[in-house]
Order: sequence, then structure tokens, then C-alpha cells
Amino acid sequence: MNQTSPKSALGMPTVALVGRPNVGKSTLLNRLCGSRVAIVEPTAGVTRDRVSVPARMDNPDGPRWIEVVDTGGIGIVDRDDLGQDVENQVTAALGSADLVLFLLDARDGLTPLDRKVASLLRGVKVPVIVVANKCEHEHSGWEAESFHALGVGEEILLISAQNGNGMQDLIETLWERFPDAPSARPVTPEESMQMAIVGRRNAGKSTLTNFLAGEERMIVSEIPGTTRDAVDVRFERDGTHFVVIDTAGVRKKNKLADAIEFFGESRSRRTVRRAKVVVLLFDVTKPLSAIEKAIARQATLHYKPVVLAANKWDLVEDKDPEAFRKYLDAQMPGLSRAPIAFLSAKNGVGARELLSLAKELHVQASERVSTGELNRVLSRALESRGPSARGQRARLKYATQAGIHPPTFVLFVNDRHLIGKDHLRYIENRIRDAFPFPEVPVRIVLRDKNDPPEDERNRR
Repeated sequence: MNQTSPKSALGMPTVALVGRPNVGKSTLLNRLCGSRVAIVEPTAGVTRDRVSVPARMDNPDGPRWIEVVDTGGIGIVDRDDLGQDVENQVTAALGSADLVLFLLDARDGLTPLDRKVASLLRGVKVPVIVVANKCEHEHSGWEAESFHALGVGEEILLISAQNGNGMQDLIETLWERFPDAPSARPVTPEESMQMAIVGRRNAGKSTLTNFLAGEERMIVSEIPGTTRDAVDVRFERDGTHFVVIDTAGVRKKNKLADAIEFFGESRSRRTVRRAKVVVLLFDVTKPLSAIEKAIARQATLHYKPVVLAANKWDLVEDKDPEAFRKYLDAQMPGLSRAPIAFLSAKNGVGARELLSLAKELHVQASERVSTGELNRVLSRALESRGPSARGQRARLKYATQAGIHPPTFVLFVNDRHLIGKDHLRYIENRIRDAFPFPEVPVRIVLRDKNDPPEDERNRR
């Protein structure tokens, strides 16, 4: 049965990975998309939210693209009592799927939880393929024969997601199922507006993500640490492709409970580096902590545009936005230019305004200026400054914009040691005054005749 009307919002057929905990769903997702997207850990129940990733299938007729959705394990006894929430996410994934891959562990054989999953899948209206995973040896086929007793699925495929055994057979089956899958590469995260939502645990990141995406993509709970991984949620709004990255809540390293929290924390910090706009979300009913300040420093270090998102503003009495702005500037002076959005993620109030601010920052960070005008502005800026303590004046030979995200300017000067931090800050402000970069960081690189050639710098 071929699927010709994909349900994915990205226009690709959707394949949902379903099974009990720890059968290798996340490993298979990583194998299909060719990247370590999902956390893989021996502990059962690492995945809670739906993780959706485009995957390329190469065949003799050319590439085909599908969307693969990883889901949490059905039947898990979750330490935070979120088992039902995980299963609700699985149900949502099944409702939007064009094909289901039912994963089982060939080493363990048939288990009561496998039967529970099979019972759920009997009510699914789309095709189901049974995938016996962890088939690394020649006797695996005999062990997988017991899976016929489940009475689910049109066929059984034997694979090892860890080693790659049987993956070609699986991919060929997907080719046959989706001959009309798009051959054009989907819009990549790099081509979209990547917006990372970061903050401490329980600040409301998943609630905000769900509102922006227009669906319950993330589990929302009062229990801190519900989100364990950095999850990309893709959607389109007014012609703009967004990738909102909901992250695990950041906490102090000495408070991390286990390897799962460690990996989630690490990915949250890496997410700041790959995002084009960072939304620093914090609960205004609580004082800013060292965690928010550390995130601010990291965003500043990597020249990331930041929206300060003041969540739960509706709970504040005697609201004074100007006084609160002064408080933020005193606590995080490196983000004094960052715009602030007052919102209630739970009610959606202010969320659209936040999205507009993020889009504006994205536009600013994408701007390019003409070389001629840049040189005129910077020549005047350097000439207006007096000589340095050494009695010499810094002179500009040439300036050019080398890149965007962040806007990066290379200045060739007579002696870069004549330009100290205050002088550099003065130049940065002149760039901001003259060009459309009022709220985003700009990066300035100084070069002089004593610098090694570029090819030699690249070898260092």
C-alpha cells in the first residue's frame, strides 16, 4: 500500500518509531538521519517528547526524503510519574503518521509490554511494519519468529540499528512505500530561523514552545526537568520557516542527577551556539540566578542575539516595565541592548510579540552594509579619536564585512595594538549608530601588517 498524501507539515511522509522502552528507537532515528540527534543511553525511558527529523533515503532513482518521529517508550514506569504524558505523545505521533515502525528487541524476545504496544497498534489506520532490532548474529531470525504471535504488522524486518545490519532492506522497504516522497531537500535548520529557548528548569520553555508551534509537541509538567533533550520543533508562520529548539532546563553542574541530565544539559549549552536567536526565558516571580547570568555570558561570548523573555508577567503586582529593565541591566550588563518581551506562556499572552522581536533580531543579524560606506564611517571614527598613550594614532587602511550571524567586520589598521577595549567599544557603537544593528552583537576583527598571512593563520 503506497502512501501518496503525506501528513507531515513539511510535505514529507511521516514514519513513527514506536515500541516499549529501550528497544533502540533513538538509535534507529540517529541511524536513519545520519546524525546523533536523540540521546542514546542504557537507562529506559530517556526519550519523553516527540523528536522529529528529516531523513534522506538514497536509491537508484535519486534521493527521497521522509520525516522520522522518535517517541517515548510505551509502558515505562517513569521516575517523575510522566508515563501517561509520554503515551499521549505517542498517540499524537500515531495520529499524524503515514507508516509505523514497531520496534522490538530480538535479544529479549516477546514481552508483556510488547503485547501492550501491539494492542495499541491494532487500532491504527496506517500500515505497521514490525522491526526486530538488535539482530547482530545468525540466530536472530529464529528469536524474532515469536513476534508473529503479536498479530500486528505486514512483515518483519531484521536489523541492528547499532551496527547497521539490515538497514538497506529497511530503506528499500521505505522506498517502496513512498515512491512519491519528495526528492528535493527540505528546508534545513540552517536555512530556517533557529530560535533556542533556554533558561533554568521549570521556567516555562515547553509551554512556550507548544504555543508557538500551535500543538502539544512537548510534555508540560510542574515537575522540574521534564524536558531531557534539545528538541527541534519545526513550523511555518507567515512564510517564515522556524525551528524552535526547546532545551532541557539548565542547572548547576553539581546538581545533575545522572547521565541523562548531563547529556541534556550539554546539548542545551551547544544549542546556544547553533541558534541564530536565543530566547532567555525566566520566571519573573523569582530573582535572577547565577544560571541566567551564565547563559547570558555564553550568548555574549558567541555573539548571539538575545530576546529577554519575562515569563509569568501576569502574576506580578505593581508592574513597572522600566524599573524591571533597569534591574535586568544591572544583573546582566552584557545584554543591555537586548529587547525584552513580557509574556505569560501559559496563556499565550505576549508570545506572538516575542516571535516578532526574534524575527527582527534575525533580520538585523542578516544585514550587510556596503564596503564604501563602512570605510567612510570607520575612517571618521578613528580620526576623531586622539593618539594613544604611545603617542601614535590608529589609522584605518581598509574595512570589510566578512559575514553575518553575527555581523562580522574585519578592520585592517596600521597597528592593532593601538586600539584598546574602550577604543574597540567606541568603534562598535559607531557601527551601530550608522548601520541597522541596534540590538544585535557585532564582531570586530583587527588585522595589521604584523599578522601572519591568512593561510598560515588557518594552519594554526
